[in-house]
Amino acid sequence: MAVTEQQVQDALKALIDPNTKKDYVSTKSARNIKIDGDKVAVDILLGYPAKSQLEPIRKEIAAKLKSIPGVGNVTVNVSMKIVSHAVQRGVKLVPGVKNIIAIASGKGGVGKSTTAVNLALALAAEGASVGVLDADIYGPSQPMMLGMSGRPESKDGKSLEPMEGHGLQAMSIGFLIDVETPMVWRGPMVTQALEQLLNETKWRDIDYLVVDLPPGTGDIQLTLAQRVPVTGAVIVTTPQDIALIDARKGLKMFEKVGIPILGVVENMSIHICSKCGHEERIFGEGGGERMGKDYDVEFLGALPLDIKIREHGDSGKPTVVSDPDGRVAQIYLEIARRVAVKIAERQQDHSAVFPKIVVENT
Repeated sequence: MAVTEQQVQDALKALIDPNTKKDYVSTKSARNIKIDGDKVAVDILLGYPAKSQLEPIRKEIAAKLKSIPGVGNVTVNVSMKIVSHAVQRGVKLVPGVKNIIAIASGKGGVGKSTTAVNLALALAAEGASVGVLDADIYGPSQPMMLGMSGRPESKDGKSLEPMEGHGLQAMSIGFLIDVETPMVWRGPMVTQALEQLLNETKWRDIDYLVVDLPPGTGDIQLTLAQRVPVTGAVIVTTPQDIALIDARKGLKMFEKVGIPILGVVENMSIHICSKCGHEERIFGEGGGERMGKDYDVEFLGALPLDIKIREHGDSGKPTVVSDPDGRVAQIYLEIARRVAVKIAERQQDHSAVFPKIVVENT
């Protein structure tokens, strides 16, 4: 009995992508179905980075196709392609950068910079080209977290080459000033510095630029909303009510300026005693999840209050690189894949594809 394309389509419809939570046909991931006698070949193209998932996905699809009566030989190719997605109207894309992810919080001390750097490293671990822009001009922390020092080079005297470490491209005001020099600047100088760091850095073919924002809803956040092409924002909070009040303000600000919220991350959700293993929710529980439900945004994940996360960040080797197989790194990888999926589901930006039309008097 000859195998039909409908049978192959039905088999692919019955499988759910573990990251998108949808089947491979409805997401248009399944391409180039070829049937030759008892041989079946199919390409699966994922719109998000998932290096660690390619082989498990390939095996699952191959096993499913082999279960179709009459199928003998099966070839499944799984690959990934990351493209630019829609940003605020009237804002141009940054050269060399496909998508910008803003990491924000309403207040300081909730672990936003730690989340930003580990999210960036997790996206890179899954096969994406990633950059980090430290937009906290008053309190830059990414140089220390990434274990980077020195000054960025300028080959042409106009633009800066990004610093590199752990496979990331990075830029921060912290690379340009002395560690102990306070930035005694007014708002306009700070926003100008952010724009220069973003636009005058020679980013090299970056899929995702993770922007670590300062806390609050002030000048820098507004500049980002009005002049920087942001694909989406991730809100970081802790479970207690006082942090959630401020996180909600941050979320509302992005909604007002038309930047989509990709989801909420809750830090310090549970403390596990390193001596006895006792679990305690020191800062309350379920705050991030409730916030997600209240505003109809995805709850991306919760991270424990773990001394190792702090130690890894302070040592310049964040958790995703210092303990890549540990439970905490796995949570960051899951969050990174979900963020990338949320971006992949957004409308594509084709502005870079269209030729520029020039009207001349001849």
